[in-house]
Order: sequence, then structure tokens, then C-alpha cells
Amino acid sequence: MRTTLPRLVVAAPSSGSGKTTVATGLMAAFAAAGLDVSPHKVGPDYIDPGYHALATGRPGRNLDAYLCGPERVAPLFLHGAAGADVAVVEGVMGLYDGAAGRGELGSTAQVAKLLRAPVVLVVDASSQSRSVAALVHGFASWDPEVRVAGVILNKVASDRHEELLREALDASGVPVLGALRRVPQVRTPSRHLGLVPVAERRAEAAEALAELAERVRSGCDLRALLALAHSAPPLSQEPWAPPVSADPPRGRPVVAVAGGAAFTFSYAEHAELLRAAGAEVAVFDPLRDTALPPGTAGLVMGGGFPEVYAPELSANEPLRRAVAELAASGAPVAAECAGLLYLAGELDGAPMCGVLDAAARMTERLTLGYREAVAVGDSVLAPAGTRVRGHEFHRTAVDPPAGEPGAGSAPAWGLTWGASRPERRVEGFVKDNVHASYLHVHWAAEPSVAQRFVGRCVERCAA
Repeated sequence: MRTTLPRLVVAAPSSGSGKTTVATGLMAAFAAAGLDVSPHKVGPDYIDPGYHALATGRPGRNLDAYLCGPERVAPLFLHGAAGADVAVVEGVMGLYDGAAGRGELGSTAQVAKLLRAPVVLVVDASSQSRSVAALVHGFASWDPEVRVAGVILNKVASDRHEELLREALDASGVPVLGALRRVPQVRTPSRHLGLVPVAERRAEAAEALAELAERVRSGCDLRALLALAHSAPPLSQEPWAPPVSADPPRGRPVVAVAGGAAFTFSYAEHAELLRAAGAEVAVFDPLRDTALPPGTAGLVMGGGFPEVYAPELSANEPLRRAVAELAASGAPVAAECAGLLYLAGELDGAPMCGVLDAAARMTERLTLGYREAVAVGDSVLAPAGTRVRGHEFHRTAVDPPAGEPGAGSAPAWGLTWGASRPERRVEGFVKDNVHASYLHVHWAAEPSVAQRFVGRCVERCAA
């Protein structure tokens, strides 16, 4: 099978160059022109895909060669982009930056090669003129398999500054496809883990996206960018598809999935995998709903910002009690990061669900990075010994930590930082049919996770 799909990757020499502004603005500009745009993000980031989804009307999807394996990048891309007119992939960090100590693994460059996609390099030109040509030449020639096919100049000071930059780049062989003026930052407020998610500021975010789309439309050559996307060669891989249960359960068990402003971190493929495994997925909002969805047989709680909403989550006592009763009944519960905090006894002094004998609190320390993990024991997600790759991203801690006396549970994972850092530690909690951990895992890399979880829900319904 050969699939022709116009596509391009928006990258940068480093973080802070403006690739999120350009990528999201380009998605919005293409969508405003009537194109069906498929949005993608390199790496494990959850927040940017929310803005991508708002800009395009399609789910924002991640492409992570570390979490999912290089062999799944193109299939997941083709799955997410099915039926689209064009796909725009926002990179991560600098073009060639990947998982620490792992070469190109997880980098934007690797994803661009796996997708055979042309790269548009967004350059912060605010403090340079002729030197921009050396910078672009270096990035374009570093890896001949990476096709840096265009440049968008960001933070250009004036018409004269733009003229100097274009003049310098004339001999580089890399065309300038746009120039954006240095203007006050479009309204994209941040806090301790990055941008504020779309779910918390949808109306304001929509206004900001309209402004971004207009900036990109007026400052970039959209026709040339679309032509560049059309220059990408066909892909030969088969699109990824969630494996359908060979023995679907009678009466689909209801799996409640936390959503709303406090629980915005989730990969789109997780719900697809749960449905393919035989579940009925019911989304609920712990900030607003006072009860779990009717017939809930299992509970999945992803990441987000419960620390921001601790008073409101705590005030919703009926739902906290319902979650505690569900866990006590033996129903399968899977919680990542924010879900872990919500299941704790308290969060920054505010009472939570009390499923775990632990207290959570904000700290000054950011825990961030890829991890290799092995399941310490059997759980609702994986049998003992299962190896996965995951990602941590939080500024909170729980006390007592996993594996220490008083935790009232067994650890979920044994973690390492990979080959470059041999340190090991245990992390997370397994208590009866509850699996709670800081580790974010992309289930597309291990579909048996969803199948096992739904299977446990079926067993519980039959009991």
C-alpha cells in the first residue's frame, strides 16, 4: 500500500524559536482556507495538541519514537491523518535534540526521516542578520537524510532587517517561505508545566488562534508551503489500527475516563484502544459531575493539573466518595500522574479520594524525562516483568513514596533513566485492582494494556 499525503514538519534550531506559534498558526491558516488539516506533535507533550485540535477541528496526536518505537511513527501518523488534505507536524526542542544519550531517538529529525517529510525551519532572527545563513546551512547539511526545505524567519525587527536576512539566505539554497515581525506575544499564558491547556481558556484561546492564523497568512507564503507539503513522497506503511478483541464481551463494560479542565493529559489512541478492546468509553468531569457514569465498571484517570483545582476537586465530595467506593469494590482503576494525586488522601492539604494511603504536595523540583520501566508485580495493566517506556512530567511528590513502609501497597514500576544513567528506583502504587503512577505510557506501544484492563472490567461485571 502506498499513501500519498501532503505533509511537512515545522522545526527549529532550539526551543523558544517560535515553532509552536508558527505550527499552530499554519494549521489554523490552512484550516481557515478550507483545508482539512491533520495536526501532530513530536514527543510526549499533551498541551500543544490541545491547541492544534482547536485550530483544526481534529484530534491532536503525538508522534513519539521513544515511547512507541520508530516502527510505529509512520503507521500512527497515517492513522491520525486519514482523510486529511494536509498534515502539519510540530517538532520538539531543537531539530536534532532527542532522548538524552540515545542519539537521534525521539528527535524531530528522526520523525521527519521516518515520515519522509520536508522540514520548515523556524529561526529566531531577533539578534542576527548575515549569520542566519551559517545557522541554516549548518542545520540543512548536518544530516543529508533530513530535508530542510524552507525557512520561516521569526521576530524580524523591520523591513530592512528582513531584507538583510533574505539577502544572506539567497546563497544558502534554502528558500525563505515567510517572515514574521517581532510583536507582543500572542496571548498564551503559561504556568509551572508550560502553556495553560485549551480546556481552561477555550474562548480566549480561539481568539488567539485567529490572531495567529492571520499573522501566518500575512507573513508566510501559504501557497509555497502547501506546494512543499505536496512534494512529500508516498508512504508505504500500513496505517496503525487498534487491535479489535477476538472475543468481544457481551454487553460492553463502561469505562469512565476523567476529562475536563483538571484532567487534560491523554493520548487520543487510548480511548480508541479501550473501545477496540470491547469497552464503552464514558468521559466525565471530576470538577462538575457528582457521580460516575451509570454502570461504570472501570476507571481511567490521566494527567493534568489537579493541583490547580485542588479546592474544587475536594469540594466535590459526592464524586470523591463514589471513586473511593468503586475502588473498594474491586473495580479496575488506572491512574497516571494527576489521577495518582486525585486518588491520594490529600493534595496540598485538601482532602482527595483517599484510595491511597499517601499525601501529595507541590514541590519546587521539576521531574521530567523519559524512563524505562518494568512492572514490579501483576496489576490491572500488565503482568509482572512487562517492560514499557514512559515519561514523567510533574512538580509534585507523594509521601510516603512507593515501596516505603506505610504506603499500604506494592510499587507499580521499577524505573531507570536508560543506558546513560544507571540509577534505579521504584515508583507508583498497586493496591488490589488499583494501578496509580506518575509514569505516562503510550498504550499504542503496548495494546495489551487496554485489552487486559477491559478484560478485568468484564470479569468484575460477571462476578
